[in-house]
Amino acid sequence: MSIVQNKKAFHDYFIEERYEAGLMLEGWEVKAIRAGRVQLKEAYITIKDGALYLFGSHISPLLSASSHILPDATRTRKLLLHQREIEKLSGKAQRAGYTIMPLNMHYKGSRIKLDIGLAKGKKEHDKRATEREKDAKREASQAMKKERR
Repeated sequence: MSIVQNKKAFHDYFIEERYEAGLMLEGWEVKAIRAGRVQLKEAYITIKDGALYLFGSHISPLLSASSHILPDATRTRKLLLHQREIEKLSGKAQRAGYTIMPLNMHYKGSRIKLDIGLAKGKKEHDKRATEREKDAKREASQAMKKERR
């Protein structure tokens, strides 16, 4: 079940490979995510000391979450992946034009997971072509609906 999607990533990048990563979260963050107070729009992933970190994701704290901690909404969060997956991603991300983007936050059982993707940036003409394809599919589906009536 999806919690939040990063639509901007699909608009600005070609997603070539996908991985599922765990997140190291604090208790108040889990409560806020379950309440739907999370945003991935400006988020990105970096590699530091052989580990992946999620920067720029915004988790708004609940007012009733906890009184003894000071929540930081844009805290850097570590991602949990197998070491060989991290090495594979870092090798590809260091090539020109590749970046690692958060795509989707979802539940897997009782855990919160993050889909990440190896992405290559789109040029302006690529974005226009993608928009044309979406419009064509939408028009075709609308025509099929009218035909059924």
